[in-house]
Amino acid sequence: MLKNTNRQSVTATVLVVEDEPTLATAIAQRITAEGWSARVASDGASAVQAASQFRPDLVIMDIMLPVMDGLEATKRIVAERPVPVLILTARDDEADKVTGLGAGADDYMTKPFSMRELIARCKALLRRVERAKVIAKNSENEKLLDFGSLVIDPAQRIVTQKGEQIHLTPTEFDLLATLARKPKSVLTREKLLEEVWDWVDASGTRTVDSHVKALRHKLGAHLIRTVHGVGYAFEPPEEGQDGVQA
Repeated sequence: MLKNTNRQSVTATVLVVEDEPTLATAIAQRITAEGWSARVASDGASAVQAASQFRPDLVIMDIMLPVMDGLEATKRIVAERPVPVLILTARDDEADKVTGLGAGADDYMTKPFSMRELIARCKALLRRVERAKVIAKNSENEKLLDFGSLVIDPAQRIVTQKGEQIHLTPTEFDLLATLARKPKSVLTREKLLEEVWDWVDASGTRTVDSHVKALRHKLGAHLIRTVHGVGYAFEPPEEGQDGVQA
């Protein structure tokens, strides 16, 4: 269960990318009922074009699409402009989810799903966009999180490793920064859900796990330590560790 919130005060534009007409229509109708504006695309290429034209506030993206699959479409959309992407997958496969997150998605849902949960996830993503703006403003004077080979710039939301900028999705950046602000301290999955996703219970702990796997893939497995049955801790890089020098 996600936080209950009132209807968004500002109208959001949501791009629904789904090649199954019945499901696409149902999602669009539910979005419209929330007071948001819905646009629909039935293939990946059309989605990229629609995202460029309408500049949506949120994208709901099916992975299995004709012409261009959802992963490639997601990569192209977020490369042009940062926008939260919620991917839909018919397979409950962790590897597929990590691949989707690695393509630039912020969250995922496995089919079949309830419309109530879909809307709750959308609200959480839209809230996070607004909260990120506030955090960015408050972080203007925040010092760099400098761990030698790894540097996190909260103000510019940039991560560099050994001098090379690493592309992270907004969710990945927030997760890394949240962990790195308390190095070596164990944060529970529930705490991370609350801090990063704005969720208040344990229903999305697998989402945390998938994002941690995506971060490890980009930055190295040694940076985030698993505390089994509890959560995760950030481990500052040490000299000589996987070629990383502190």
